[in-house]
Amino acid sequence: MADNHDDQEGAEALALVLANHGLQRMSSRVLATLLFTEQPTMTAGELAERLHASAGAISGALKMHMSVGLVERVPAPGSRRDHYRLRDDAWAVLYTNQNEVIAAFQNAADAGIASSGPDSRARHRLTQMRDFYTFLLDEIPVLLERWHERSDAPKA
Repeated sequence: MADNHDDQEGAEALALVLANHGLQRMSSRVLATLLFTEQPTMTAGELAERLHASAGAISGALKMHMSVGLVERVPAPGSRRDHYRLRDDAWAVLYTNQNEVIAAFQNAADAGIASSGPDSRARHRLTQMRDFYTFLLDEIPVLLERWHERSDAPKA
């Protein structure tokens, strides 16, 4: 089933917002297209055709989205091509994957605290940084549980 022109315009508008907020342009366009498509899955070739983009650009965008848990490769019986879709509960998965980044920032702050003077401004700022990331790591599971209670999304 083909998507209509209005859907592609909506996808491009969303992609522009995502790109304006730090996501690479092609990654934004691929993500927006997968959000707007009515197809259950799309191949890299279909994405390239829809977006008038090279296979390499599509491949790079798909790899990035798969690495953070937004997109998954799915089996397509009878097809020799890889098929992709936005993961169920993609946003909670993405948020959960941020734990590694947050933990790294928390550890970096701890290392900075250990090497700073006891009454220094740096120690004060680093302590605030560490405490903030500790707070986030404590709250993320609670937020995700509340999200799952409110939504029909499966638990990641």
